[in-house]
Amino acid sequence: MAIPLRASGVEVHGIDASEAMVARLRAKPGGEDVPVTLCDFADFALENRFRVTYVVFNTFFALLSQGEQVSCFRAVARHLTRDGVFVMEAFVPDVARFVRGQNVSAVRADTDGVTLEVSTHRALEQRTDSQRVILREEGIRLYPVRIRYAFVSELDLMAQLAGMRLRERWADWDRTPFGEGAGKHVSVWHLEP
Repeated sequence: MAIPLRASGVEVHGIDASEAMVARLRAKPGGEDVPVTLCDFADFALENRFRVTYVVFNTFFALLSQGEQVSCFRAVARHLTRDGVFVMEAFVPDVARFVRGQNVSAVRADTDGVTLEVSTHRALEQRTDSQRVILREEGIRLYPVRIRYAFVSELDLMAQLAGMRLRERWADWDRTPFGEGAGKHVSVWHLEP
């Protein structure tokens, strides 16, 4: 997302804790032009203030505790200009898909192999540990994912604790109204006046 924004003339600054991910960004055309600070996005201190801060593709849920998530909201609030906004794209949790704290689902099945998603759920912690399992003739590949999800009401409370409040929420980037049954949300918070 940073490269197309930068190419359109928007000033972009990135934060990432992974040198490998920064290297992947740098390897892409235009990626070398995006300034990136290596740090933990749960708590960061930069000199700049921004009109827009965003976290997309469910990345916020990579913060594995409620405390880290609240800390992230507070760090973002410290870095917003007075008219700035914090934009988040994330899925809406569907805990009904878990039976006895687990779920196995076929993502893809064809003549080349099978892709499965195997997950465990810890409701009290709002945590899931998943493996995307790819079974092919040439072998098995595993892609682990650990997250701590949060419902939109909890995200709004985190924003409030950081001195922000909800400005808008949609079900997608096309600004479809958000409501029951939405699978994801795009939320926009701003600083309290």
